[in-house]
Amino acid sequence: MAVVMHALPTDASALADLFREMDKFYGETTDESVEAKTENINRALFSDHPRVYALVARESDVIVGFASYSFLWPAAMSTKSLYLKELYVKQGHRNTGIGRLLMAYVFRVALESDCSRVEWTTDQDNQDAQAFYEKLGFPQSTSKVFYRAGRDSLQVFNFDAP
Repeated sequence: MAVVMHALPTDASALADLFREMDKFYGETTDESVEAKTENINRALFSDHPRVYALVARESDVIVGFASYSFLWPAAMSTKSLYLKELYVKQGHRNTGIGRLLMAYVFRVALESDCSRVEWTTDQDNQDAQAFYEKLGFPQSTSKVFYRAGRDSLQVFNFDAP
């Protein structure tokens, strides 16, 4: 049976391996070394001022899934929300209840953190994820349009324009 807990600094290397699998799942063609991934994970999760938080699902001390999240403010009125950035379950461990368990812990963190809501996105072509969330009882919300500025756009943005 899987156990979910907050990620620990000792999990960084195992998370890096899982991130490599996730990159392939999402069709990433650039290969980042495990060392670089581990460094980025440590900087994001375990620095003096973490930028994000992560939960890990373990089966027999092996990390088989994770959920990363951050807090957004303001949400409804002046409350905060929990934004679930990523939920990923290792190939071969899907459809075993691990995703549901991770979602339950995400919701628990949101409640304990006095969040007014939890929000997340999924790729339009990820039908399995959409079916998973709908099976949990959460239909798609069409009230938002998602935008993204990639690194190239960030570097060429004209910051001096009115």
